[in-house]
Amino acid sequence: MPLRPAVRRAIIAVPFFAAIGLAVHLDHQPLGAVTDPGHPGFALHDATAAAGLHFVHHRARFDARLANIEPHVAALGASVSVVDFDGDGWPDLYFTNSRFGEPNALYRNRGDGTFEDVAASAGLADLNRPGEGVSMGAVWGDFDNDGHEDVLVYRYGYLSLFRNVDGHHFEDVTEKAGLKRWMNSNGAIWIDYDRDGLLDLYVTGYFRSDIDLWHVATTKIMHDSFEFATNGGKNLLFHNLGNGRFEDVTDKMGVGSTRWTLAAASADFNGDGWPDIYLANDYGPEELYLNDHGRRFVLSSAGLESESKSGMSVALGDAFNRGTLDAFVTNISERGYIFQNNNLRLNQMLETGRFRNVAEGAVADAGWAWGAQFGDLNNDGSNQLFVANGFISADPNVNYWYAMSKIAGANGRLFEDASSWPAFGNASLSGYEHARVYMNRGLAGWVDVAQRVGVTNSYDGRAVALADLSNRGAVDVIVANQNQPAVLYRNHPDTANHWIGLKLVGTRSNRSAIGAEVVIEASGMTQRRIVDGGMGFASQNDRRLHFGVGRRDWVDRVVIHWPSGTQQTLQHLAVDQILTVTEPGR
Repeated sequence: MPLRPAVRRAIIAVPFFAAIGLAVHLDHQPLGAVTDPGHPGFALHDATAAAGLHFVHHRARFDARLANIEPHVAALGASVSVVDFDGDGWPDLYFTNSRFGEPNALYRNRGDGTFEDVAASAGLADLNRPGEGVSMGAVWGDFDNDGHEDVLVYRYGYLSLFRNVDGHHFEDVTEKAGLKRWMNSNGAIWIDYDRDGLLDLYVTGYFRSDIDLWHVATTKIMHDSFEFATNGGKNLLFHNLGNGRFEDVTDKMGVGSTRWTLAAASADFNGDGWPDIYLANDYGPEELYLNDHGRRFVLSSAGLESESKSGMSVALGDAFNRGTLDAFVTNISERGYIFQNNNLRLNQMLETGRFRNVAEGAVADAGWAWGAQFGDLNNDGSNQLFVANGFISADPNVNYWYAMSKIAGANGRLFEDASSWPAFGNASLSGYEHARVYMNRGLAGWVDVAQRVGVTNSYDGRAVALADLSNRGAVDVIVANQNQPAVLYRNHPDTANHWIGLKLVGTRSNRSAIGAEVVIEASGMTQRRIVDGGMGFASQNDRRLHFGVGRRDWVDRVVIHWPSGTQQTLQHLAVDQILTVTEPGR
């Protein structure tokens, strides 16, 4: 049984501190260590069965009028989110299912390396019912600041908000909260956009909300363009009123994109202290909504209008240890048919008001890529990237790509109508692909070490989440696979490298500390991470922030930028511990 490190609690108020911004050019190496890809310094072992995880995702079944294209339209819904729902200090896992009658799973972490599914007793299992819809994902956040993590389940169907009553049981408060809306959604994030200390909700739309996929009035439900579609479901922003209710402020705040959004993430990209919204959109360009002091959002091109045509996932991370959050957006590629490269967007908002795409070589081409996350898997002080791949794995001898290329070349009025598409039958479409694990080598680029570190399965990957499941300073990887079993990779990093973990508790800010950004400095190394309210594709990471620091024996300084605007500095921290930090000021 792994030993749990001592977890200390600190409440330290400090005066204003301006975080150091390091000027970095792309011809520089990242400031962390550059690991030899021949010796990655970590190994990922499939521990799914040993951990007692037996979850299998089942895809939805829709109206018979969509049967010819059902493998395509039902190819989403495998999600995973990390949360300590019972407050015992051990990260738990929530998986969603997407077929009527198939239960979602809430795996409670026993703390000994194993999990037990408690979804049924918690009231979070039986959520996929005719007339209500099927689950596509979930995000966790303490919306009422009572110390218990609540959950929004987004669906092809009605949204569902569950309040955590006592750390063991959940009650459905959707109608009371004013959130009972039919949305064909594949994503949501918690965000305190007005910084009032209450978590608001941003929910993405995919298919239009007037479509019931089990009882379609028309088969004209698909995108109207493969590169610039705007006929998707409308994204919605719900403002938390503080009395258990939310109000729709989408139009007032100007964030109602209809660009078939598959994923969203939030951070303060331009350094003005207000959380912005970044969207990865299918069939079109990414979008960045800049927050104007909580009064409205302004759509900014920011250099995102080119190169992205099928955005699947958006992950935020300090790719080159510059102390800023960059964005990695996955796209699709298939040799001989299409190349829509993944985008590694270097955040240069402070300098130029734009992001700059620096993806090239291996990191630009991951196949039909889905969920991705940045994380320091070997604790060397620099980020790696884990990318899940593969769309539809069926008959390996039948390829739908030729049929896809024919419909893609047709008139928009034809491919918008699902009945015009050639029947899938049992064909594969970018199936049987392997996940990628990219090492960052700075000037030499990124290199895939998946096979070397033990990631070898060819499931149709969707959601990826990272978490230190054993509280031992090792970031594990959890992957939800479409219509297939979920996989847990236990991480075994180089024990010579050190790390530090931070659990943040908000007081003036939302209690979950979602949106807090943390910069650490250690012997010339700088890193920034964010407490996310949902990130990647249909996923949410461990909200405790993990920093690898290599062979350094301590951290010189930690600067916490709380959502409330408070800045807090901690100095000379010991490594190899998880430190609980409570926001000063209340």
